[in-house]
Amino acid sequence: MVPEHELESGQVFLFHFLTGALLPLAERKKRHRESVMFGVGRRRVTLALLLACSASWLLVGHLPPLLRTDLPSDGCTDAASKAILRHLCADFAAGSATGNLCADLCVRGLVEYKHCLHYRSGKKVMEVHWRGRPVILKSKLENLSSYQPLGVLGYRQDTTEDTSPMDVLLSATMAVRSWLGLAEQQEEDDDIKGEEGASSLVNLRSTDKSYSRGELTSLWSLLQQDEYTFLRVLQDLSAHVSKVLGSCGHFYAVESLSAGHAWDQNIFSLDQELAAGVGGPDRRGMWAVRHKVHRIALSFLDMVQHFDRDFTHKVHLCDVKPENFAIRKDLTVVAIDVDMAFFQPKMEEILDHKCSGDDDCSFFDCMSSCDLGTRRCRRQRINTNLQVICQKIFRLWFSPTLLGAKAGLPLQVELQRAVQECSESGDAIKRGRGAGRDAHGRLLNVLSRLLHEGGAQDK
Repeated sequence: MVPEHELESGQVFLFHFLTGALLPLAERKKRHRESVMFGVGRRRVTLALLLACSASWLLVGHLPPLLRTDLPSDGCTDAASKAILRHLCADFAAGSATGNLCADLCVRGLVEYKHCLHYRSGKKVMEVHWRGRPVILKSKLENLSSYQPLGVLGYRQDTTEDTSPMDVLLSATMAVRSWLGLAEQQEEDDDIKGEEGASSLVNLRSTDKSYSRGELTSLWSLLQQDEYTFLRVLQDLSAHVSKVLGSCGHFYAVESLSAGHAWDQNIFSLDQELAAGVGGPDRRGMWAVRHKVHRIALSFLDMVQHFDRDFTHKVHLCDVKPENFAIRKDLTVVAIDVDMAFFQPKMEEILDHKCSGDDDCSFFDCMSSCDLGTRRCRRQRINTNLQVICQKIFRLWFSPTLLGAKAGLPLQVELQRAVQECSESGDAIKRGRGAGRDAHGRLLNVLSRLLHEGGAQDK
């Protein structure tokens, strides 16, 4: 485990400024009062970088086409992966790349390469051991130079006091908060001004902390990766997203977890529970697997409710498939691939486009409907995260084929019906907004009873 105190300046508190806008107002006020205890001076030292990170949202959704050119093939080899890491270390030696992972990777020999996982649409994913701990290294593009340079923010090598990079990033931050609908509410602004006596948006040139071009370049390359930004925004707010452990240049490290597989009926690898007997898997072992499946299903329900209710804006998952989720040892479900996860304001923007019929209004797993009067897709999504999870995961888990002889038991039949109804519950416009809540409540009830029944059998 990499100690937090070894993270670079600004990284420990990197996204606290933006995450405040996602919390319910009462919780935001509580966090603000606690933050005042650290002193305004300390906040000002790190404020520049805290604000800078938020600017990524502006460009994540509006990156010009050149960012998606020059993509290599999907071939994934160890030789190519090691060459990428050597190139990254050359950037570090030249001062172009920084991060709390860099010295361990390039100087101390504390990062051991294991194997390449995939190069999908140019995205590089590989497994390494960092100080003995398995972690996953990710980057959307191969080289640091492939990302948009700082110049797109108005940054120049010979910047003067009037056009500092921090001022440019501050402007982008304010624009992106407004664009995402994540700006703090007026009543909270009034409270904060009353407590501090001034706006927290200080003149950045008054700070006594300077940042090298390598630090800004590395940060900017990370902020252009929507998955990294999303994970960092929710880092301290959610147990249902994978944790970012560190970075070097444009690569970031996340925790290594047991990911799902489309080819495995149980989705996750639970076979260790199956004690092999003379005639095959032990019956108690098979029930232990089903018990775990029920606990994981309940964690999926918790995640859905968490993303729907616990932030000022809903989180929409538009690419639901087993490979995009993992489980921790305590069976908590974790979203590990969130390239297609969006907050409500961004979701509405994506759905709002011209159409001639409903078929034109689907964005992967997120569906809307076509308003034939205006010939535009409605901005509100008509299916839900829960509906898609029921369709793509729960149906497989709780199918009669997988359940075998238990499929006819009363609780199992009730569960199958609940999953079927959940799969058809998503159109809030046609069915009313209570349909999704009813489906969630019924599944929660049945799964809880099954879990209790399993615990009783174990005794």
